[in-house]
Amino acid sequence: MARRLPSLNALRAFEATGRRGRMTLAAEELNVTHSAVSRQIQHLEAQLGVPLFEGPKNRLRLTDAGTTLLAGLGIAFDQIDASVRAVADTNEGLLDVSCPGTFTMRWLIPRLYRFHASYPEIEVRLTASAKAVDFGRDGFDVAIRVGDPPWPDGAEVIPLFPEQIGPVLATSLSNERDGSCDGLPALHTRTRPDAWSDWVSGSGRTISAAPRVDYEHFYFMLEAARSGLGVSVAPWPYVVDDIRAGRLAAPFGFIDSGHHYVALRRAKRNRKVSLFCNWLEKEAEDFQSSHPMPG
Repeated sequence: MARRLPSLNALRAFEATGRRGRMTLAAEELNVTHSAVSRQIQHLEAQLGVPLFEGPKNRLRLTDAGTTLLAGLGIAFDQIDASVRAVADTNEGLLDVSCPGTFTMRWLIPRLYRFHASYPEIEVRLTASAKAVDFGRDGFDVAIRVGDPPWPDGAEVIPLFPEQIGPVLATSLSNERDGSCDGLPALHTRTRPDAWSDWVSGSGRTISAAPRVDYEHFYFMLEAARSGLGVSVAPWPYVVDDIRAGRLAAPFGFIDSGHHYVALRRAKRNRKVSLFCNWLEKEAEDFQSSHPMPG
């Protein structure tokens, strides 16, 4: 059976007025005149056979019917917008990027202004996550992850850089102890519980540490290290700025962890995604060349 729906323009005029609360604001949003919005709403009320607004023109209130219709239209227009964005291939609009929280704060955000300067029409929306990627289930366009193959089926993999890890502690604390970490609390994070054992097995070194201290998030652990509360094992990209600024010291240097940072994207080509991934790849290259890791 064919759908017998009211005019889309009439529905848009009503939805904008109901959401904004005034026909004048709706007219500005839709780039039409106040009288055009009023006519569309009057036509819609006549077609539905119920009033959608009540009260004086300068203080409109939704009727019960108007409240019900507005709720449904809000969901419907959001779905339409999502569907259009899913198939559109343009150089503008929203780009959803998922990446680990500490990587976002310590590496991506400090560089993201350069992408915005080059592509101001693309809005990058960041979501903090380190979970396994499933593009069939998840709504994001790009996922940055650290780990090892195999990567998810149906994903294109863009290598960024290998990961190196090493113990770090507050520079003031390191100077007081002539670089020794023995006896200091070993800081751990529940999001990377094997960091210490990976470093010990890879470096062949051991540190006689005090009892371990666990933190819920990686970022909390790094802040604790910067504050002189102990020594933590951290990836080079997360601490490079603090080391260069003299806030953290890395007395034993860094070693390869065996993991890699990669950007994962849907196999389907998309201009916004391509622009972002190309920029990300270039930033990764520049990072490796301009921030050589200490041995």
